[in-house]
Amino acid sequence: MHILLYGATETGYMVASQLYRKHDITIVDDIDRLPEKFANLDISFVSGNGADVQVLEQANTAKADLFIACSLIDEANIVACWTAKKVTEAETICFIRRMELFRNLNSLSQNRYQTKYDIDTIIWPEQLLTQDIFRIISVPDAIDVEYFVRGKVKMFEYRIKENSIIRNKRIMDCTFPQNVLIVGITRTHNLFIPNGATTIQADDKVIFMGTGPALDSLAAQFFQNVNTIKTAAVIGGGSVGFMLAQQLEQAGIKVKLIEHDRNRCIYLADNLKHSLILQGDGTDLELLEGESIGESDVTVCVTNNDEKNLLCSLLIKQLGCERIITRVGNVRNSALFERVGIDVVVSPRDSALKELLNRLQAKDVNILALVEGGQGEVLRLSLPEEFQETLVRDFQLPARAIIGVVKRGRNVIFPHGDTALLAGDQLIIFTMAKDAEAIKAVFAR
Repeated sequence: MHILLYGATETGYMVASQLYRKHDITIVDDIDRLPEKFANLDISFVSGNGADVQVLEQANTAKADLFIACSLIDEANIVACWTAKKVTEAETICFIRRMELFRNLNSLSQNRYQTKYDIDTIIWPEQLLTQDIFRIISVPDAIDVEYFVRGKVKMFEYRIKENSIIRNKRIMDCTFPQNVLIVGITRTHNLFIPNGATTIQADDKVIFMGTGPALDSLAAQFFQNVNTIKTAAVIGGGSVGFMLAQQLEQAGIKVKLIEHDRNRCIYLADNLKHSLILQGDGTDLELLEGESIGESDVTVCVTNNDEKNLLCSLLIKQLGCERIITRVGNVRNSALFERVGIDVVVSPRDSALKELLNRLQAKDVNILALVEGGQGEVLRLSLPEEFQETLVRDFQLPARAIIGVVKRGRNVIFPHGDTALLAGDQLIIFTMAKDAEAIKAVFAR
């Protein structure tokens, strides 16, 4: 696939680094040369404005299959997509940074994606990030949460503490509830697929897949905190902080939101009727202590500054808050945040990447979730109509993977070796990202 990418930005690098091995990538940007971080990527570069027809022609846009606009200027991205449609039939994907533009574009839509601006897909990473954060908050103690099959199947990730009753136990020796299985473990920042003989160690991040009731039972049996969230502190009143506070209010959670900009505080106070809006700096220790932020059930640091988010998180952790979720803009900082004790690190990059990758998949292949910064993938794959009935134990995949769920019509089956796979079944599979393409190829039509 020939992909034209407008914007040598952090998002542009994310996209290019993910796709260049399998696709022909050309980057367009109004700079003399690509930033140094792109040097290790086998890609082409054209200097110029992505909304200029001549520049797009120089970049061979007419042969492009996909046009992705991800510059730092929303209006430029919109115009670039519109211009690209004049010289190519390529699908257009537009990254948006501002709430009002996202809403305006969608209000003009004929369907979910198509607009009069000829934008096929609109991606607003901050909206996707907000949804991810809220899901994580909804499950006490979990550090990642995903819902599949309209909520019938869930995936929870927990960090194993020193006092955990499953620490130093082999998976085969743990009596987990029925319809629960471990699909992945991250140890020292490396994800792998375990087997029954794998011993669970302290500080492991263990990924469970199962039904909602079964995972609730798991939490009650093996993890300490099963209390519902009643209070939350939000540091940063930008788009993510605002939308998150709205969702928390709707869930009946009391919110304290700290924002430094006075005008933004007025806007927040006018639009958040049940939240306490505090003007100040999230790194102001006196403010944090005075408002008892450390006593919150959960604190979410979502300013647009990684350094400030890190400092806020560390201060609030010192004040006693046991559950802190921290936004990171530069994904290369994620490991640092975790090393200094921040359990839950979230990124708009990861949230947007899943949405983008799904636009590149075959008809019967979907990426449901990315795990551990993209080291693992959860795939939804459909067995073709010509598929011959096969038992799970006899079903051959080209790489290591776990079939976590079989969806057959309205029924959800947690398979074992004797479970029969039938034509038309949808499989939810957990695998390593490096093996995902080989597995997808088996199912692609």
